[in-house]
Amino acid sequence: VNNSFNDEDTVYDFGKDCDIVTVEIEHVSVNGLKRLEAEGVCVAPSSAVIELIQDKGLQKNFFKANNIPTSDFLLINEKADLKNNLDFLPAFQKLRREGYDGRGVQKIRKQEDIEKAFEKPSVLEKQVDIAVEFSVLSARSTTGEVIIYEPVEMHFHEGHNILDKLIAPSELSKEVIKKSREIAVQVVELLDYHGIMAIEMFLDKSGEIYVNELAPRPHNSGHQTIEGAYTSQYDQHFRAISGLPLGNPDFIWHTVMINLLGEEGHSGEVVYEGLAEVLKIQGVFVHLYGKKLTRPWRKMGHITVMSENREDAVKKAEMARDMIKVTSK
Repeated sequence: VNNSFNDEDTVYDFGKDCDIVTVEIEHVSVNGLKRLEAEGVCVAPSSAVIELIQDKGLQKNFFKANNIPTSDFLLINEKADLKNNLDFLPAFQKLRREGYDGRGVQKIRKQEDIEKAFEKPSVLEKQVDIAVEFSVLSARSTTGEVIIYEPVEMHFHEGHNILDKLIAPSELSKEVIKKSREIAVQVVELLDYHGIMAIEMFLDKSGEIYVNELAPRPHNSGHQTIEGAYTSQYDQHFRAISGLPLGNPDFIWHTVMINLLGEEGHSGEVVYEGLAEVLKIQGVFVHLYGKKLTRPWRKMGHITVMSENREDAVKKAEMARDMIKVTSK
């Protein structure tokens, strides 16, 4: 089957002869998934979960209705609505649908910024004074078994809102880890969720935790589990949707993951400069995604570095990042 994920008939035709259908991106035809469910195909996560997560406004309302901590927000239909809510600024405007990897997100600092605002239904989120951004990988099986991975720290490129570096496990306090894990369990239980889920969170400078958003699939914040955990997010997802016992989520060593992103000023057939040198570093694992064409800030792969020592893992990862460049011919 070769067509758009958003095409209802394509999604239905793909899954109609399957026992289990899952997703690796949430931008999939919900109606196609519903048709499969109506015919007895196991869709995991369910079409209802995908429908909720496709719309950031529905996500935020779900958090609010279930007392899941999240930043203050307003739902707006057009940028003119911002003029009636100037006291809510500074804030982030996020398109309700189809935004990802920093796309469909922009900061509205003051009244003068309103002209650049999106003219589409959006979530307006009150700015949080963030101390740490982190993610909690969570898995829930069709049997109801739940496991939660240790939180991982996330560091983003300023201005592009795309993940640069991830460190696992985090250096969050025991109290924050305990609370974040409790929130993660609450989310997957309330959704009757099946599969792996990444729950992105903020810790503000006063120590409060906020849930940012949900990813109903294997996620960029879980790639380090391939080498760095006893059970990778992919293996865990398969176990969860198949009703098999869930695996050990513990990290083996300190692990750092660096995204390989297309360099500014380069578009076209991809070239990986410095790849051979990076592969000589002990404890470094390179994953290239097989994309033939690069463009600025496109995710082209990732590097995972493992070490018994956190500082050593960070140092090697940053050295590898400086050595390899994603350019074009």
